[in-house]
Order: sequence, then C-alpha cells, then structure tokens
Amino acid sequence: MIIDTHLHVWDLDRSPYSWIDRAVPPFNRTFTFDEVAPQLAENGVDAVILVQADDDDRDTDHMLEVAAERPEVVGVVAFVPLHEPARAAVRLEQLLENPYVVGIRNLTHDRPDPDWVLRPDVDETLGLIEQAGLPWDHVAVVPRHLEHVATISERHPDLRIVIDHLAKPPIGEASREPWWSLIEIAAQNPLVHAKISGLYPGADPASWTVEGLRPFVDRALEVFGPSRLMYGGDWPVSAPAGGYGAVLNGLHEVLTALPRPETDEVWSGAARRTYGLPRALPL
Repeated sequence: MIIDTHLHVWDLDRSPYSWIDRAVPPFNRTFTFDEVAPQLAENGVDAVILVQADDDDRDTDHMLEVAAERPEVVGVVAFVPLHEPARAAVRLEQLLENPYVVGIRNLTHDRPDPDWVLRPDVDETLGLIEQAGLPWDHVAVVPRHLEHVATISERHPDLRIVIDHLAKPPIGEASREPWWSLIEIAAQNPLVHAKISGLYPGADPASWTVEGLRPFVDRALEVFGPSRLMYGGDWPVSAPAGGYGAVLNGLHEVLTALPRPETDEVWSGAARRTYGLPRALPL
C-alpha cells in the first residue's frame, strides 16, 4: 500500500493563494483532484492526504469538499490562524467534528520573521493543537525554521510534529551543514516525524537525481528510522520536477536496498500512525 501524505488541490476562485503569482506559470491556475487521480492510479497510490496551500479557511473548506467526494482522500491537513488563538480555538472545535481533519498547518515559511512560530500568540495556539491531539505540520525551508523544532518540542511535549519536505536539505550544495546536524537534533524527540517530499531544488526542480537524494534520505533514515518517515508526492508543486511518477519512482530507487517491512513503514505504516488514519477512514 502507498499513502501519499502531501498532495495539494487549489481553486483560484475559492481562496487568495497570495504566494502564487497569477501572471506566472505553472502554478497560476486551478489544480483539481480529477487531474491528478489518473497519475495516482498509474503509480499504485492507494490513498492521499490533502494539505493546506493557503492560510485561509476557504482553502480548507475546499479540501474537505474534495475529501467528501473522492474515496482516495483519507485525510486533510487543515488551516487555523495560529496568531489568533481565540479564533483558532473556535475553528479548531469546528474542524474536530469533521473526521477527515487529521492535522494542522500554516504557511509559516512565508512569514518575513523566521522566528514567527515562536511568538506567544502562536505558541498558545500550538498548545490548543497539542490538547486536541492533532499533529502539527511544520514547514522548514531555512535552518532557522528547523532549529525551532527542538524549542517547540520542549514547550509542547505531547505535540506530534511533522517536518514537511525533510526541512529542505541542501541537495546539490557544497556543504550538508547545518541541515545534517539540525535534523538529528530535531529527531531526538520521538514525537517528531518527517515527510520525504519536495526534495528538488527550487531554482531548477528538474535537476534532481536519485544519487543526489540518496545521502539525505539515508541521513533521515539514520536519525528518524523508517517508522517516523512518510512519503509525500507534493503534487502539483512536484510537476516541474519531472511529474508525479518520476518523483515517486525516484524514492523507490533510493529505498530499494531496505527490507520490505521498512519500506512498508515509509510508504504507509508511519502515515497511518502519525495521522491516525483509522480515525479518519478505514483503509
């Protein structure tokens, strides 16, 4: 079984998506689940988790509507306004009534302040997420973001944290530091998990290679173990990196030397436990 823990759909008529330049392809259009569904089937993907792509309730509502219509969708990582604890509490209560909601995320990496996630108001809302028992998807695109995982773990010892995209390791760069050391520090908390997703250079997504990925995936396996690592296809952001199948098959190649029980963890087992998928839908 393969569970894709990181897939986006967005409708430009439903939500602002301020990070998208409406004049510049390839992301300046609506991406529907119907578009990706054949690619999922072709590549043997059994189930997916939709992940928020806008800090706006309308994006979450759209994903929940898609989830209700598509049997492949077993969960939604939703948005609540981290910096508005009172409003977040109300929205969180509403979301917990929907069985598809399996986690919470914000586009924290788009904030100009790299320490935004440590603000007192944000911290209060992370406490609410902790109390709700939902995982927190943490987007880390610079070392400072990855450093914060240890701080958040300390403040919220019962919060499950999922590091998206392995915190963007320096693939193709001259030095593996500080990512190499920081990912080990983050992994010291057994409630911290990570997604093997989005592992391609932003400036030239198609330039990635299996051998370029291998040392960073191996490092993640070393510090997390396969039971805390999950596959994420990152569609449609992965489209310029060669398409859905190329990205998935690249990970297949990287993992080929692992015994079957360990690869099963990465492809589905860790996702089931981390996101509590039986709580959402039986697979």
